[in-house]
Amino acid sequence: MTIFATVILGISAAMGSALAGPQEQPELVSQQADAAAAAMHAECSFFGADRERFLAVNHRGESHAGRLTREFMASAPSSLTVRNRAVAFSDAGAGTSSTNLIDKYIWQDLQANNVTPAGKTTDQEFIRRVTLDLTGRIPTPDRVTAFLANTDPDKRNQLVYELLAKPEWVDKWTMYFGDLYKNTASNVQVRIQPEGRNAFYKYIHQSLASGKPYNKIAAEIISAQGNNSFDQSNGQINYFPLGIVTGGPSQDIFDSQAANIADQFLGMAHVNCLLCHSGRGHLDSLSLWGSKVTRSQAWGFASFLSHTWTRSIPTPADPNNPKTNYNYYSLEKYTADYALNTTTGNRPARQPVGALKNVSPTYLDGKQAPAAGEDYRAALAKYVTSDFQFARATVNYMWAQFFGKGLVDPVDQFDPARLDPDNPPPAPWTLQPSNPRLLNALAQEFIDNNYSIQALQRLIVTSDTYQLASEYPGNWDPTWEKYFARHFVRRLWSEELHDSVVTAIQTLPSYTVPGFTLASAVYGVDSPGFGKISYAMQAPDVVNMPDGGSTSSQFLDLFLRGNRDDQPRKSEGSILQTLGLMNDNFIENRIHATGTGATATFLAKLLATPITNDVLVDTLFMNVLSRHPSDAERVAASNQLLLGGAINRKSNAEDVLWTLLNKVDFVFNY
Repeated sequence: MTIFATVILGISAAMGSALAGPQEQPELVSQQADAAAAAMHAECSFFGADRERFLAVNHRGESHAGRLTREFMASAPSSLTVRNRAVAFSDAGAGTSSTNLIDKYIWQDLQANNVTPAGKTTDQEFIRRVTLDLTGRIPTPDRVTAFLANTDPDKRNQLVYELLAKPEWVDKWTMYFGDLYKNTASNVQVRIQPEGRNAFYKYIHQSLASGKPYNKIAAEIISAQGNNSFDQSNGQINYFPLGIVTGGPSQDIFDSQAANIADQFLGMAHVNCLLCHSGRGHLDSLSLWGSKVTRSQAWGFASFLSHTWTRSIPTPADPNNPKTNYNYYSLEKYTADYALNTTTGNRPARQPVGALKNVSPTYLDGKQAPAAGEDYRAALAKYVTSDFQFARATVNYMWAQFFGKGLVDPVDQFDPARLDPDNPPPAPWTLQPSNPRLLNALAQEFIDNNYSIQALQRLIVTSDTYQLASEYPGNWDPTWEKYFARHFVRRLWSEELHDSVVTAIQTLPSYTVPGFTLASAVYGVDSPGFGKISYAMQAPDVVNMPDGGSTSSQFLDLFLRGNRDDQPRKSEGSILQTLGLMNDNFIENRIHATGTGATATFLAKLLATPITNDVLVDTLFMNVLSRHPSDAERVAASNQLLLGGAINRKSNAEDVLWTLLNKVDFVFNY
């Protein structure tokens, strides 16, 4: 590593803090107490390995997003410091003149609590941020140049419309919803096979591409019917096989599927707890609503699944496709309601309550129930998507993707008894959302816009609040996080990092994805194949993607993309990530200036043209970092190119490119 890399561009600082992971541990109870609690409540994630997710702040009062932003700004080069930023809320004297409802509520909160917001993003900050957030890759240098030169005051809004119409928007958000629904070919409980996963991927992808309202997507998933999970025209039925748990009675499966619906569509993960035990004595410190709900009431919710037999069926012998143990799934019918007759399995015993031996379906409000003869899951789909909590949960999930944390955080820990600002909970409980009126207004706006994901995202990214800078002038108080007075940085997803690298060097790979690229036929169902892919965001899964577990897959795994099962996607850093950026073949193979003509690499093509060092430096910065270098960076990079004379220009240029790909402001979205 050169002095240029370590000192001038600040790589060592970036690697030492922002990527290396938490430097401070939250103040926890003793290890002995944790171990005892885990043993007593082994079925609850709150007391297990997932416990740290519930620890909202560290001893500084910072969330994970807040800590990461502080460490990023301490590690970032001085070139990211902007003097005399524009005022974010355009009429700071009398209140914001923005017509965006987000700004109305955020500005009121800032004013009421005497908090000064950060300044506004520069154009080069904005185009990089919003392009990554919406499409999962950095902007091309030509697009950045054109945007910076554009003098139209409406150019940011125009850019947002442009990005929302791109196919890469569909790719990124298909990946997001694939994560949310845990769409994978195989988890620790069940295999839906590549054909089932591909069918569900296709359903999500086509739904987003067509602009299908999200309430319709949710309803089609929850009410799905079909007898072949490999059917490429009915992929949503794979949602239910993915909810199977083995080693117990059918009620365990009903519970798991019901818990997934409550979590993913209502943001209420505590329903999973309630399916094991009543809330009293278990959720008293976590959920006011949950503390008053009984297990019997939770069974009523799970009973909506009690007529669904998620049946695994072996495929008939096929001499043209000799697969063994290859099963597909069919959604068939049970006739009995949720039975209280179990003593074994993955959850505590279910036994009759007095004379009650079967629990009929009743929604979480304790009121709504299917009409006579009505399909249970069709009724559930209707109740979920007409529930205001469905809209609230969806906008909160989206908010967290763009702001680093939810208005309710963690995003799936909603407490329905603590959401109404006009009916606050009794002391010592407080309202749960950081801005409850904004959350409700966003939910209503989502409904009024026909549950459009794109309209919701457009509202978010065109707000002054989203366009606040990460840099904050003066002293930042961590207690201001809840007011969203600055933008929180985030590390790029694994797929975003891969796709940004290949975008930067303008050389696309071509991956033949096992079980996805090529056509197949299983049990009379033709899967036409999706072709080769060039971007990791186009993959249908996160396991061994995109090259079957080889170099690119291993690089992506370093950045904690999870497995859509028992390992969630995480944004933490690690030393392995640092080493991967420095030494992994995925990076090393792309920085060298090799080949000629059609086989020439990006850098070889650049060096083959008669450009000055000054132009070369500017080109590399614009390609990789989507910005021009500062004066100090330009001098440092130009001096690096001159080391050892013209004979070393190629290797020196490789050092500069390597350095830029390792810079903290490449790896993070700020």
